[in-house]
Amino acid sequence: MAIWSSEIKELEKLYESFKGPLPDLEKELERLIKAVDENMILLYSRRCLEVIITDLCECELKRPRKTEPLKGIIDKLHKEDKVPAHIITSMHGLNELSTYGAHPKDFDPEQVKPVLVNLDIIIKWYLKYKQIATIGRTEVEEETVQLRKAPLKEVKIEERTAAQEKPAKAGKRKLMSIVTLAVILIITAILAYPKIFKRNTLERLRSSGERISVAVMPFQNMTNDTIWNVWQDGIQNELITSLTNSEELKVRQTESINPLIQSRGLTNYASLTPSVASTISQKLDANIFVYGSIKQADTTIRVNAQLIDSNTKEIYKSFQVDGTKKEIFKTIDSLSTMVKNFLIVSNIEKDVPTDFLGQYVISTKSPDAYRYFMYGQKAYYNMDFPSAINWYFQALAIDSTFVGAMQKISNAYSNQGMYEKGKEWCIKYYRKMDIMTMQQQLWANYFYAWYFKTLNEAIKYLEKLKEIDDQQPIIYYSIGDSYLEILQYDKAIPEFEKALEIYKKWDIKPLWSANYSELGVAYHKTGQYKKEKELYKKAEKDFPYNSDLINQYARLAITEGDTVTANRYFEKWISILRGQSLSESQIAVQLGNTYAFEDVPDKAEEYYQKALSLEPENPLINNILAYFLIDKDRNINEGMELIEKALKLSPENYNYLHTEGWGLYKQGKYQEALELLQKSWDLRPIYRHRIFLHLEAAKKAVANQKNN
Repeated sequence: MAIWSSEIKELEKLYESFKGPLPDLEKELERLIKAVDENMILLYSRRCLEVIITDLCECELKRPRKTEPLKGIIDKLHKEDKVPAHIITSMHGLNELSTYGAHPKDFDPEQVKPVLVNLDIIIKWYLKYKQIATIGRTEVEEETVQLRKAPLKEVKIEERTAAQEKPAKAGKRKLMSIVTLAVILIITAILAYPKIFKRNTLERLRSSGERISVAVMPFQNMTNDTIWNVWQDGIQNELITSLTNSEELKVRQTESINPLIQSRGLTNYASLTPSVASTISQKLDANIFVYGSIKQADTTIRVNAQLIDSNTKEIYKSFQVDGTKKEIFKTIDSLSTMVKNFLIVSNIEKDVPTDFLGQYVISTKSPDAYRYFMYGQKAYYNMDFPSAINWYFQALAIDSTFVGAMQKISNAYSNQGMYEKGKEWCIKYYRKMDIMTMQQQLWANYFYAWYFKTLNEAIKYLEKLKEIDDQQPIIYYSIGDSYLEILQYDKAIPEFEKALEIYKKWDIKPLWSANYSELGVAYHKTGQYKKEKELYKKAEKDFPYNSDLINQYARLAITEGDTVTANRYFEKWISILRGQSLSESQIAVQLGNTYAFEDVPDKAEEYYQKALSLEPENPLINNILAYFLIDKDRNINEGMELIEKALKLSPENYNYLHTEGWGLYKQGKYQEALELLQKSWDLRPIYRHRIFLHLEAAKKAVANQKNN
């Protein structure tokens, strides 16, 4: 348990006690109480303070904060006696200590506690300053966001306690109810994105590479009450203003839209049919138009809106928000946020890989967090893992519960061989199981098994995911990858082939070259060279400069005895490796690996020896050559000398321990081999099938010795 857990609990109680009137503070406080480490806690504490100081600057100093440092504003508030002295003291204390989270430096974790204590004091004072009473949470029994064609339902809200029903507080209670409801509506809409996303249609809109253009039609008054006529144009104007503030969208203005409507002789917006709106939208070169209405049931006002394709009249998404006459502006704001967030997310997904979208989108409430996540996805599938990690961390800074970002951080670390970091983030991700959907839980179990259990267990979770959605190529690829790792090539092949089949049906290229390269390995290992060659023809079109694939083309040419073609590919491959700043010793190791894969041991050893001559003290190269000499029975004694040298430089390296253990096994020293292989297995960062097989062989040999 963290040493500041009691302070977090106090802030959590405070957070639960007020909802609605201070959404910015509420958002940052929610992130704080869910933060995963001390740096994030300090960062979010500072953001809470910034929200409060910014508001005080506007309300008490009568000016916007702009870029002025917090300390300067706190001093001015103190000098002008706008804030009590004891609160100023807490503000200064929080501001000074929290900088260690905003600009990470070494600090004592004990310093987190006074930051949280000061924040608790400041917020309690601020609530009194804003004349906001802390209240019990309102429970919403039934969400009001519904898909189109759903029947009209009333919003059901539990009655408050008798103390909260006093007339003096009725106005505030209504305000809090509406704002709380609006927040829930926005969150629910975002959570619904993957369920309603029309991938093919939006791909067509994005094909030009331009921003999505939108036309907002006047809303139709369907209440039979003429008082709502003014809001037909009013809602249109508010939506246009909100959407125009987004750089991702091009929004047609009222001055362009309404004259076109009037030119058609429409005296009543009730005559504005979707067909007419579509025609007007096309004249304005808008990809999408917003078509909406205002309805009334008793005292509940419902505002509906649909996003419609201007050309096909296909409905992308329907929204609806309920409110009251007095709170119409908040209802419109909620609707505007939903529409804007959906369109922004749609535009962000342009040119982003389609796999994993359903898995991760629903795990964040924030379009901004989602935006950074998608930037990370672009970097990830371009193999730029450090940049991807940076983007994922920015997504987490906005939404600390974004489990998709956590998992991708784990993956990106592992893809760089940084397995300990990968495991650390896998555990953080796995511990969020209680907030995951069923599919997310299956993915979490799969990745946890990949790190801490066996690949056979991991495959079981992937098979369950396949039962839920059999049209996700990433699932088939992951199953194939797992079978490839445990050398079950016949089982891997149909999984890889199915993944490529789906990509072909979608008419897009695979996410990355591994979809081809791993299937190529499976074909090669099973002697299906004709299929392998056909596969590479397609791969060369999709990934023409991929070094792994070019190396595999060379391997296949060696197998077929075509040295001319092999050399041509080798030249191209080595040129790419040098362009990636690989040293000559690293290139020699890669060539050795290629010939070892093709079972040309003399050439493999030649290149391994060359690499060692270039870097004789490099423990990695010593280990690679040692394992080759031992495993291929070329010179076990020389291999043992080399691995001893490597272990002196890195005595706890699980790979080096495995090599020495395998050498002892080859020498018939089974008990010593078993001990080292067991140690290697225990130290391994992830499942390693080769170590598993060698450990089982040693166990069997020791058991046979005892029985004899």
